[in-house]
Amino acid sequence: MNSLSLIVYQGRAGDRNPRATRGAQALGALLARRFALPVTFVSTPHTPLGTTLWDEQLSAARADLRALADTLATLLARGERCVSAIGRCAAGLATIPVVARYHPDACVIWFDAHGDSNLPSSTTVPYLGGMVITGAAGHWDSGLGGGLDLSNVVLVGARDLDPHERQLIASGVLRVLPPGPKLAERLGAVVGNRKVYVHLDCDVLEPGLVPIEYEVPGGLSFDELKTCMSELAKRQVIGVEIAEFEAEWRDGRAGSPDRLIDAIAPLLT
Repeated sequence: MNSLSLIVYQGRAGDRNPRATRGAQALGALLARRFALPVTFVSTPHTPLGTTLWDEQLSAARADLRALADTLATLLARGERCVSAIGRCAAGLATIPVVARYHPDACVIWFDAHGDSNLPSSTTVPYLGGMVITGAAGHWDSGLGGGLDLSNVVLVGARDLDPHERQLIASGVLRVLPPGPKLAERLGAVVGNRKVYVHLDCDVLEPGLVPIEYEVPGGLSFDELKTCMSELAKRQVIGVEIAEFEAEWRDGRAGSPDRLIDAIAPLLT
């Protein structure tokens, strides 16, 4: 089995608060300790911008995101598997084009309550983290590359979808597996024997399990997530990235990543 490396991304990714950067650091510390992994830190923490304009957020983050892309590319070029704590979903604008470059036929499994497949022109107030998949596919120019084939993407657990995302799904461009009975079985049938890269946005989980910025009812339990990961682990796993885990609850209590790491452990062992 290829060796496993750990990336902890501390740079900008459209953050509106610092909790996800601290969450990535907490995830990285636990992953390194539990699985005895070497750690590569990318960039340094920044004070979040006082703007929600997606293009200003992207411009400020682009240098950090390019450093993340270069780090992942180096590891994949060596044939290593990677687990990455990336803070916010928008960091996928850097990672997914790299995965598509080195593994163009891999199935990208996108665990998320949202579709993340909007365009700058498809919503009234575009959100950078909501345009990651289409950016990685080159449907708009992020300046970080494209190359992702949307037919290789499977949205898992998505239940809060915008009109453009629903259109992509209805036309057969994107496939979605909503929460519900036999999710892991349905996922295995869709993926087949393809190798996989897993993106995990923690808001795919039922609200209240881990601290997150956006809460959408009807999400997965830890057990359901672990069952899905066990199913995916039967295949060649290129890597997994974890986004949107926040270090604290909104009332200031510390958040624990232990059960989250328990759920993804099948991918790492």
